[in-house]
Amino acid sequence: MYIAPPKPGVVPLRPLMFGEIMDGSFQTVRRNPQAMFGAALLGQSLTIIAAAFVGFFGFGSLGEESMPSWMSGQNQSEIVGMFIGIAAGGLLLVLLSVFLSAVLQGVMVIPVARALLNRRTTFRQMWQLAKGRVGALIGLAALLLVGYLGAIALLVILAIVLAETMGGVSAAISVPLFIGLIVAMVWVYIRFMVAPAAIVIEELGVLGGLGRSWTLTRNNWWRILGISLVISILISIISQIVTMPLGLISGGTGFLTPHAGAEEAAAAGVGILIASTIVSALVGAVGYAFQTSVMALLYLDLRMRKDGLDLVLIRSLESGEDPDGVPGRGAAVYSAGRSGYPGTGPQSAGGSPPMYG
Repeated sequence: MYIAPPKPGVVPLRPLMFGEIMDGSFQTVRRNPQAMFGAALLGQSLTIIAAAFVGFFGFGSLGEESMPSWMSGQNQSEIVGMFIGIAAGGLLLVLLSVFLSAVLQGVMVIPVARALLNRRTTFRQMWQLAKGRVGALIGLAALLLVGYLGAIALLVILAIVLAETMGGVSAAISVPLFIGLIVAMVWVYIRFMVAPAAIVIEELGVLGGLGRSWTLTRNNWWRILGISLVISILISIISQIVTMPLGLISGGTGFLTPHAGAEEAAAAGVGILIASTIVSALVGAVGYAFQTSVMALLYLDLRMRKDGLDLVLIRSLESGEDPDGVPGRGAAVYSAGRSGYPGTGPQSAGGSPPMYG
């Protein structure tokens, strides 16, 4: 007689379908608001503050007395200095976003894993369980960033060489190379998408996490890409719907205060800008928490399909062991399909758990 797999938490303990991943992600954020929303809001706030500093020290370097000379084309040194400052600040902002994204994606997988067994996670508990993994996550972000920037730099150098040697004909080669680089970067991104989760849950190093992600995403590339695109489009549409009214209000400030002076209009504009920034940060935090939860469930789903993690979680549920730990941490990794039954450690071909029909 068929017995349905148990569902103690946000999703049933078996390989997941798309709808279950969506619902489980939403339920995880709702049941663990401190950990999921708090971490996402922290990342959004740091990024917004960094962007504000970039804008302030960039455009703020030109005082009001310099604006007429700037508009007339004078004070070229100030203009060059401003653009250099903006470029450097923008680069630092990109670096901060990349490193924050890698760290948060790895850390936030902990509440998702615990939610599978209906265990709630606080913000402090999440960081305590991720202790010792942050360094590896930062190393992962640095390695991927160097790889991507190196590929882009190599393509730029190649395009310059082709332009100098072949002239206008070089565009026929450079454009396909550029398109091919974008496709290759997307392909590599999908293959390494679950590396942060593997580093935290399986306590791997940087290279071990990359290799683990490469193994788990094999034969699942299109599925992961499709789910990622659907989630990104959905979050983008919802964000636009929420923030669009504030944008319309900001553009119509002059019509809202037609008889106000310059100072009152400026104050109203600043107030609307602050409100818009706060709302954007909140919406972005909710969207990021949901998107990160989807990525974490994709990783756990892949492990259920390839490692029999679902059976390990069922045993952990029945025994009630390590209620304050991370489910799946220390579980055996199987190298074959789900054709047999799991033992007590990693096995060779033919030694992993069966798939539910």
